Parts: sequence; structure tokens; C-alpha cells
Amino acid sequence: MVIPPSRPALPPSSAETPPAADHDAAAVVVVTDHEVQQARGYVEASRATATRRAYAGDWRRFEAWCHARATPALPAAPALVAVYLSSLAAGGLAPPSIARALAAIAHYHRQARLIPPHRTDGGSVVTDVLAGIRRSRVRGPDRKAAADADVIMQLLWSIEGDGLAALRDRAVIAFGMALAARRSELVALDMADLAWEEKGLRVTIRRSKTDQDGEGAIVAVPEGRRLTPLTHLRLWIAAAGIIEGPVFRPLWKGGRVRSTRLSDHAVARIVQARALAAGLDPARYAGHSLRAGFVTAAARAGSDVWKIQQVSRHKSMQVLAGYVRDARLFEDHAGDGFL
Repeated sequence: MVIPPSRPALPPSSAETPPAADHDAAAVVVVTDHEVQQARGYVEASRATATRRAYAGDWRRFEAWCHARATPALPAAPALVAVYLSSLAAGGLAPPSIARALAAIAHYHRQARLIPPHRTDGGSVVTDVLAGIRRSRVRGPDRKAAADADVIMQLLWSIEGDGLAALRDRAVIAFGMALAARRSELVALDMADLAWEEKGLRVTIRRSKTDQDGEGAIVAVPEGRRLTPLTHLRLWIAAAGIIEGPVFRPLWKGGRVRSTRLSDHAVARIVQARALAAGLDPARYAGHSLRAGFVTAAARAGSDVWKIQQVSRHKSMQVLAGYVRDARLFEDHAGDGFL
């Protein structure tokens, strides 16, 4: 979206625009600075906070790269951007991250009311380089291992003691898996999002990766008999003395609970650290392992795919079906009758 300059628009001449039937002259539209800034605010709000943060980081890196070569980043020549994307690929950056870097460059050009480099004359060199990078790096999806119920039990058993860190990590792992939460959704939870009932807990997910408009969703989490996710959650909340604000929080070195929110990267570190303590390969696990673990365990238990989707909230049934299919590869195998 391009915001018009904050100055009164000049009325068109009679040679350019025929006079309106009901008016002696064309209307003059005046746009104030306040209205322009208000509109810009809505433009920024159209992008998720995480996306804006990622774009800012990508742009800083591009600016630094250009500065080291004594060349301007704004406006950037298409050939320069093509070389930059090539350098990112040579450095091992994945194609989706390289595409996001280009999107960030285009975003900041539009903010400056400039045409993005890949949209200008000669911009095809940028899109050609990006296409070549994608083709040269074709490979299967790099999925982390799913932390199903058996793996979750191993992770929980590996956590010793009843200190705040132990209680928090058990809650993150058990409750995060039961909620089939993305790590960003898990750390975004506030106490106001938890509604306790006799049968379990209603959790309000106010915004997610696939819900940028903030429509929200409510997910039910039962008490459970084996992983007991709500027991672990209650123990953490009570020990940490949390009444309002973020549910999951970092700790000071002395073990005291901080008032800030746990980062999504911290969830991955918790899972990997507990996997290592359980004798598992930490490189195979991350924050997404909790979400994938719920889908995998539910599929193996024979749960209906629609009931799984109620919890996982996958927008794409094709993506969800892929997890279910992987979990049931050996069920009713075509070769069972003769192999």
C-alpha cells in the first residue's frame, strides 16, 4: 500500500477532467499529516510483529553488507541485490530465508516510495538468481522428530528436582505438547487466556502464525492420565506465584521468576536440553517437536483427523494429513497379507 504525500491534492484542470454534471468544479481532497500517519499505522499493523522484526534484521544486514562495499542500499541496483542473495546462499542460508531477505529489501524500498529492485528494469536478474538458488537447494522438508507420548515421558523423567526451573520445564513440555502449540503461541499465553473447568482447561489462542487477523481460537486441554499436563501447569503457576500476565517466564540466575515473557527460542532450548538429559539426540528435537508429537500420538491412537485438527488448528488439511500419514505408515500395510 502506498500512502499519498501529506499535501493538498491540486484540482485537475478542465482540459484533463470534464466538469461534473452536478458540480461547478472537481472536489479538492485534503489529506492531513495526522491522517497520513494514521494510515501508515494501519499499514504497519497489517504485518505481524514477528515479520516486522525479521524484516528489520534482514534490512540491517543488507545495509551493513552494502556499507562494507561503499555502495548505497537505498535505492539498490538489481545486480547488487542479485550478488547479495548469491552471497547468502553461499553462506548456507536456506532459500526461504533468502526469499525473506528479498522481501525485506522490497519492503524498505516501498516505504521510501521507491520501486523494489526486482520490479525495475533489469530486475529479472534478481528473480533469476532466486529461482536458481531454489533449484540448486531442492531437498525434502527438514522436520524435527516428533516428541510423541513416549518421548515426552522420557523428557519428563529426565527433569530432576522440584525447583522452579524443573517445574517450568515440565509444564512447558507436557502442556505444550497437549496444546499442540507452536512455540510462539505457547509463550504468548497470559493467565487471562486460561479458563479452568471441571473437565479440564479452555485455552484461548489469541493470535497465531496462520491467524494474522487475530480471530483467535479456543482449544480444550484435558487433565490426562499419563502425561498429566494440567497438573504440571498448576504446579508451575503455584510455585512461581503467577496471578496475571505471562504464564511462562524466564528465571533470574538466583532462581527467582522474572516478570517478562519466555522467548520462543527458549522453548526450543528447553526441549533440546531435556532431550540430551534423557539420552536422546538433541539435534533431532526442537520446539516444534511438541506440536508434531501431539499430532503423531493422536494419529497412532486412531483419533479422527478432524478431531486432531480441532486441537492443532492446521489451516491446511494437506499438511496435517502428511503428519497423520507418516504416523500410520505401518497400519494396514499393503504387504501385510503376503510379506
